[in-house]
Amino acid sequence: MPLKIALVHHDVAALRILRQVITLETDYTVAWITGNGVEALGMCRRYPPDILLVDLALADMDGARFICDVMKETPCAILVLSDAIGKQAGKVFEAMGCGALDAIATPICEEDGSLNGGDALLKKMATMAKLLGSASKPSRAGAPVTRSELDRWPPLIAIGSSTGGPKALAAILSALPKGLDAAIVICQHVDLQFAQGLADWLNSQTSFTVALAREGMRPQSGMALVAGTNDHLVLGQDRAFHYTVDPRDYPYRPSVNVFFESLQKYWPRKDLAILLTGMGRDGGEGLASLRRAGWHTIVQDEKTSVVYGMPAAAVELGGAVEILPLEMIAGAILKKIPISKGNIS
Repeated sequence: MPLKIALVHHDVAALRILRQVITLETDYTVAWITGNGVEALGMCRRYPPDILLVDLALADMDGARFICDVMKETPCAILVLSDAIGKQAGKVFEAMGCGALDAIATPICEEDGSLNGGDALLKKMATMAKLLGSASKPSRAGAPVTRSELDRWPPLIAIGSSTGGPKALAAILSALPKGLDAAIVICQHVDLQFAQGLADWLNSQTSFTVALAREGMRPQSGMALVAGTNDHLVLGQDRAFHYTVDPRDYPYRPSVNVFFESLQKYWPRKDLAILLTGMGRDGGEGLASLRRAGWHTIVQDEKTSVVYGMPAAAVELGGAVEILPLEMIAGAILKKIPISKGNIS
């Protein structure tokens, strides 16, 4: 079955040329065309394409913002089109940070009627088709993970916490060496107005760089990212972080369950997840899901927890490989995560 291609470009002439190029290849079919970002988002929801070609200069919305929205709601393979890639380098990199796979110059029709850039576009799309694995639509669960892709990403330490969490987080982070070869991501129940203060405070407690997780950021070794809005922090199919309002009626914002479940879907490695002190049951189901998927999971014990609600839920659901007092969690991390040679302090 041919791959479904969607075209989003502000220029009618460019759309006509793009359609002409794509119809030259029998492996592709043009699913739909629009020059409007808002309309394109609706079309992606109703008629999800296999490959989406997107112009960054949309008239009604920022192109990178559009790509972020697509990757959160209906992830697919996205190729950025640009009339001046050199001049738009910053925008192109921003778009790729949001989940676009690659960028290419928009094909143009020369004065003599010849087509310039069509072959390059088809070659790029052929590469993307191979990445998809077949002519079938990539599922939200992500494409199969290769050894080379695993090598691209650092080990991940995912931490969920709530009541009593800031102090517990500081205790763990301050006990980890600067040379730890891992990315840390924290989902702490905290309101938006306090998120930046939490990140700044944790930054003063550790040798790691601690910052708020911004839209489109990816896990980085040596950095701890903190969920920073009242929406839920999730990892997308693009291996980047995004924020989503759904589930809207969930009482915990940001939700540890939602965060952990997104890691189980989209993170290519089986790494380390930790659930710390907190009221309620948020994170219990998510941690159990990660353990079933092969992650190593650690739960803070009752004695050292300010509130033994979230950890207890994880234990009850079979989500804990280890149940440890707070002061032993950093040591357990070091048994699982390597320290970079020549960068130990």
